[in-house]
Amino acid sequence: MRLSSMADYAVVMMIAAARHCGGARVNAVQLAEETGLPAPTVQKLVSRLSAAGLLKSVRGAHGGFKLARPAAAITLADIVEAVEGPIALATCMETGPDKGRADCALEPACSLRPHWPLVNQTLRGALAGVPLTQLAAPSTPLPAPGVPA
Repeated sequence: MRLSSMADYAVVMMIAAARHCGGARVNAVQLAEETGLPAPTVQKLVSRLSAAGLLKSVRGAHGGFKLARPAAAITLADIVEAVEGPIALATCMETGPDKGRADCALEPACSLRPHWPLVNQTLRGALAGVPLTQLAAPSTPLPAPGVPA
């Protein structure tokens, strides 16, 4: 599985927004500067993340954006789904207005299709177990393979 560039950028943006949590609001220009993302991409993602209830827009002279809820209550699954829609590893399981079911030559005899919902739930559960606070925290290096932690 690989995240799209937009989903990856959304995570980077939300991490930057989380670092402002409790402080001043951040605007799209600041997010673009802090993340190195192009301003039009930031604007597009702010729109999607706001529509998903992850960012809140504040108008006015000191307006900008802030997290719509505490960073601990926003998960990696929330961010990915805000950009990508419901998590579905197989195209035959995708739903939504812009994701019609793909024709699959194996569908009539597919023994895997009934199991995809469990796989998708498990993956979503794993992503839902990663809060934004953890992503925004300074990283600690992982131990090398075979080396005890």
